[in-house]
Amino acid sequence: QVQLVESGGGLVQAGGSLRLSCAASARTLSSYHMGWFRQAPGKEREFVAAISWSGGRTSYADSVKGRFTISRDNSENTVYLQMSSLKPEDTAVYYCAARFAGVIVTADSAYNYWGRGTQVTVSS
Repeated sequence: QVQLVESGGGLVQAGGSLRLSCAASARTLSSYHMGWFRQAPGKEREFVAAISWSGGRTSYADSVKGRFTISRDNSENTVYLQMSSLKPEDTAVYYCAARFAGVIVTADSAYNYWGRGTQVTVSS
């Protein structure tokens, strides 16, 4: 069982930056691929970014490529999402998720554990 807790969300003006953190309870977080997803009001949850267990491979949604960076520190059992050049359309609840084994994927159904989310609001 892996417990995930997101933090770092908040209100920011367009063009600003935020760094989200996802702290995991698992002692072996390095065994899991990690992903960030988001869900805006009235919309389905969508993939944002993913990182392999070693940090050697990453994947991004086209909408955030070049603006967001996913990283991880396995020694701290933490995954990060650095968000820059934020836009109002980035407003959503952001969730981190863990996937055991396989490869990094974009489908939320492939992830085994989820956090409760952190709200990000970008004002225009």
